[in-house]
Amino acid sequence: MRKKVDFLVIGTGIAGLSYSLKVAPYGKVCIVTKSEAEESATRYAQGGIAAVMYTPDTYEKHIRDTMIAGDDLSDPEIVRITITESTDRVKELIEWGVAFDKNQSGQYDLAKEGGHSEFRVLHHKDQTGAEIEKILLDRVKEHKNIEILENHFALDLITEHHLGVETDRHKGEINCFGAYVLNKANHQIMTILAKTTMIATGGAGNVYATTTNPPVATGDGIAMVRRAKGEIEKMEFIQFHPTSLYNPAEKPSFLITEALRGSGAVLKTRQGKEFMQKYDARLSLAPRDIVARAIDNELKISGDDYVCLDARHLDMQVILSHFPAIYAKCLSIGIDMTKIMIPVVPAAHYTCGGIKVDECGRSTINNLYASGECASTGLHGANRLASNSLLESLVFSHRAAKNATEKLEKLQFNNKIPDWNASGTVFNEEMVLITQSLKELQGIMTNYVGIVRSNLRLKRAQDRLQILDAEIEDLYEKSVLTEKICELRNMITVAGLIIKMAAERKESRGLHHSIDYPRHY
Repeated sequence: MRKKVDFLVIGTGIAGLSYSLKVAPYGKVCIVTKSEAEESATRYAQGGIAAVMYTPDTYEKHIRDTMIAGDDLSDPEIVRITITESTDRVKELIEWGVAFDKNQSGQYDLAKEGGHSEFRVLHHKDQTGAEIEKILLDRVKEHKNIEILENHFALDLITEHHLGVETDRHKGEINCFGAYVLNKANHQIMTILAKTTMIATGGAGNVYATTTNPPVATGDGIAMVRRAKGEIEKMEFIQFHPTSLYNPAEKPSFLITEALRGSGAVLKTRQGKEFMQKYDARLSLAPRDIVARAIDNELKISGDDYVCLDARHLDMQVILSHFPAIYAKCLSIGIDMTKIMIPVVPAAHYTCGGIKVDECGRSTINNLYASGECASTGLHGANRLASNSLLESLVFSHRAAKNATEKLEKLQFNNKIPDWNASGTVFNEEMVLITQSLKELQGIMTNYVGIVRSNLRLKRAQDRLQILDAEIEDLYEKSVLTEKICELRNMITVAGLIIKMAAERKESRGLHHSIDYPRHY
């Protein structure tokens, strides 16, 4: 089956949906998602979206906070673009129908999170992402120019490679003509030709054993762009959220938003002793990389499985009005957070690097854009400032939409593209191979490429991953393709990029901390 569209969008989070709404007036849009449309990382974002709304906050303060959190590896121009456009992008969300919480005076009830010098985080209780996802999805479904293909897995981007033409990325010779997409229901592979393609596939947290990311976050977009010879950067910077709920049987890990610490909750050992004063003057509201390393170190010292977040002193009304989902979740596993400290551990949370894009969301492959967690815009640097990610998605999807629509009339479909060749493949019945390989991959990444790294650990990870890589490529070539095989292949590709870039960074900076290159402050 072949399909032609003006705009192909892969992913249904805030990046993909906001982009789709902006390009839809100019042509036909097809959104591809490998699960149900509402299943995205956006839906799980608790804390909120950072934007300058009122004095005494200023753009300059938000810019400074972002640069500090990014360990001065953020691109100053990109940071300024993102922050100065924040207010307008948030106002658009509100116009679409997103209901952010307000205080008694009618102003938006802004929260303060780690690394922020002012109250600037807009939220919808502790379910901000779910509210944004619902509203955007409603607007998308109402638009006559937008089609959503649920349960369709994007396999590969279509480039000159599929025509047998050799290209050089550094000369700007690679063009994207769309994507090959697997219909999970019937195993048929569609050829979707598109004038422009947007990758909005989210992060890659599932390469680790413990993550707050939904199961769909397997780095698919990053891996596809890598195979298409697009540039990927800064994959060593994986953010571990310091406070996921310690509940080993549950996946993904339930996130305890940073906003709870912003409201006064305090990190303590299991014995009830505060410890953040040993690591940073900002205590429990230090940036995430510092807090995650502090917890990691405390666990190594004590041998405990978790530390605690003490919210017992907070007003019950504050908890019920601002954190109802967290309160209910804790109660469901026997923890009344008004009486018992919450057990927490760090979990893989956010991919700061990814597909290298410019200020218009353009990748190094022509007519291919990327936005959201899969993209590396230059905003986050070595560490993402809390609640800047939803904002980044809005800003760069807006800019990408503007660029894509301006050049649409000049673009043509490439009708020479062949359909996918699946001859000689057979159904693979050995699902145990995939399950076991996934466990091995997650063990390698968790044990050797986690919060604290070393040259020896990275070399060990690299050696073991090469074996897994060879095995999955052999399986991929011989098998009728399924989502599980393709996801594992993508995760191994992404893991390899994380390891490679971590090994190349001969310093401790932001989220990349190596015992071989201790940082001297």
